[in-house]
Amino acid sequence: MHDLIRTNDPVLISFVESLMRDAGIGCLVADSGMSILEGSVGVIPRRILVDPAMAGQARRIIADAGLENELRPWTDSDA
Repeated sequence: MHDLIRTNDPVLISFVESLMRDAGIGCLVADSGMSILEGSVGVIPRRILVDPAMAGQARRIIADAGLENELRPWTDSDA
């Protein structure tokens, strides 16, 4: 899975999920359980993951929404 964003902001997570759903791109919010276990003090951010085949399109959608600063850096292993 391609790691798009890491955040503890529930509004950002919900917005990105909505963007992906509207584009027909499946996404997974990982580490939600860990965030709950650590007491939601923000130590463990949640990760928004997409299929690597859809990563380029997902990144463009997020950038077009003005959230490019939230994106994780693209690495060689993401290609």
